[in-house]
Amino acid sequence: MTINESGEVTVGMTSLLSAIAGKFTSARVRVTGTRVERGRSLGTLESLRFVGPIPSPLSGIISLVNGDVLKRPKLMNDASYTEGWIVKLRPLSFQEERGFLSRPSEAKEGFKKKITEFHARCFKAFPDHEMYEIGTECSAVLVHLNELLATTSVGSIVHLVTDDPTSYVEMVRWTDQTGHGLVEWRQEGNLFHFIVRKER
Repeated sequence: MTINESGEVTVGMTSLLSAIAGKFTSARVRVTGTRVERGRSLGTLESLRFVGPIPSPLSGIISLVNGDVLKRPKLMNDASYTEGWIVKLRPLSFQEERGFLSRPSEAKEGFKKKITEFHARCFKAFPDHEMYEIGTECSAVLVHLNELLATTSVGSIVHLVTDDPTSYVEMVRWTDQTGHGLVEWRQEGNLFHFIVRKER
């Protein structure tokens, strides 16, 4: 939730909720002009692992609904802090209700607990596809990746996990050869995580 100069509140979600819930497939939101009490539902979300309400952080009137999110719910996964906002709300009792909002230090601790509880990973781009290639040589992994990308649309994101210690060098070479994007990579223990975007 963010507040602009006029006091209007933008309601969305965190990348943590996105990582826990998985790919969003549906968003239904109340119409502009609807009055909603704090804690009551602004609408509902569905994902591969979640179905539930969108609780309003404050009492207010919905001043704007993000139509792009209704048409393309995965925008909440891909750009939760920018284009993936859900509604704009004109608060009715901000001064009285602001004490119910979490302070940054409280939110940080809560996030840490949820990350540990759900083993959540937040990447720069939310994956459309997951590939787990453990115990496979990188050359064979890249063949499987090419086969997958051949069946997906431009812009698709793949999360690839491998334990091949040469994988970073091979992935850089592969992106140079294919023109596909390496959005992010990280090592966790003996596992390497790559986020790849199909560019053409």
